[in-house]
Amino acid sequence: MSEVVEVLQQLIRFDTVNPPGRERAAQEYLAQRLGDAGLEVTIAGDDPERPNLVARLRGSAPGPVLGLLSHVDTVGAEPADWTHGPWSGDLADGCVWGRGALDMKSQTAAEVVAACTLARSGWRPEHGDLLVISVSDEEVGGTGAEWLCRERPDLVRCDWLLNEGDGIALPYGDERLYGVCVGEKGVFRFALTTTGVAGHASVPAGADNALLKLAPVLQALADRETEWDITDGPRALLERLGLAVDGDPSAALAVLEERAPALAPSVAAMLRVTLAPTVIRASSELNVIPASARLDVDCRVPPGLGEDVVLTRVAEVLGPRAPEPQFTECTTGNASPPDSALMDAIERWIAREDPGARVVPTISPGYSDSRTFRDAFPECVAYGFFPIRHMEAELVNALYHSHDERIDVRDLELAERCYRELAVELLPRP
Repeated sequence: MSEVVEVLQQLIRFDTVNPPGRERAAQEYLAQRLGDAGLEVTIAGDDPERPNLVARLRGSAPGPVLGLLSHVDTVGAEPADWTHGPWSGDLADGCVWGRGALDMKSQTAAEVVAACTLARSGWRPEHGDLLVISVSDEEVGGTGAEWLCRERPDLVRCDWLLNEGDGIALPYGDERLYGVCVGEKGVFRFALTTTGVAGHASVPAGADNALLKLAPVLQALADRETEWDITDGPRALLERLGLAVDGDPSAALAVLEERAPALAPSVAAMLRVTLAPTVIRASSELNVIPASARLDVDCRVPPGLGEDVVLTRVAEVLGPRAPEPQFTECTTGNASPPDSALMDAIERWIAREDPGARVVPTISPGYSDSRTFRDAFPECVAYGFFPIRHMEAELVNALYHSHDERIDVRDLELAERCYRELAVELLPRP
């Protein structure tokens, strides 16, 4: 059994479902391994039971810093739904099974083992350092990464950062594409509220039902889409695929739909503000016509764009007579340049591992702790990349946050090799 499989199995056996998290035991396990291999290890955080871990393999002289970032908390699991228990870490059918096998204890294991292997071999960079950063509370609040970047920037400042976000091989005609997530969309959730006059539900004509006034709003959200907002990452993706973008990407998306139907919907979402109605609240009593009704909308916004763009796009879709959006969450997305030394190194690595495959930049419709590092360290190039070649994208995407989560051992070992070899290339020895 390879070391990375053993480490992932053990990590899965720590129940770090968030909430409450309880990441300390997992972090202490990693700290022991990293310390024994020769890295300088710090455990720090504002909650003793939910600390973060930072391990440094120091070079011979100051220079660039490569950070390998992950989180050890997970979402919940219902054991009755699983073929192998969610905290079993079973090795079966060529896969490691359990909650976190994909999201994202596999990446933690691969990054930790890559660093330990290099350290035990005697490797040290001539200039710069290699960091392993394992944080708490990514799944709920992102407070682990936020605390580190705010309170201990000395520990985690880096020039390049590898985190979760993409890396699954996708068919594109006769080729394979590996996405590298260069940024995340922002989150601008808002509520739309309508008002009326309450009344007894047995006499509807005697009231003014606020809930019915949401019907045209919902219909508009179903029938209309926002205008395009094309940022650097998706533009670079389409251009690298030979799909020209000149204002309206509809033609490029039509070609993409033909060549890579699994990829097209996510690329379309990268190119515009998306508006997804998710929750309606109205009367609390079945026999009372509501005097007010509220619709919650999950709005995701391309990196760098803010509230002003959201208001413009909402007005375009809903029209001037719609309720005014009341923002409940406003977080601007950010991105790193799609061209960098880190991207070049990833492209060379893919060329060696999977000749003929191509690397393309992507934007995540969700967000990760990479956003926090970009905000804290504007010079940091932060990408999401965990290479998966042996599991099909449809299966991987279906298993995230679902039952029977698992990872192919070959992909786990591929990722460990990736991080080890990228470190050696970016931080060369004397």
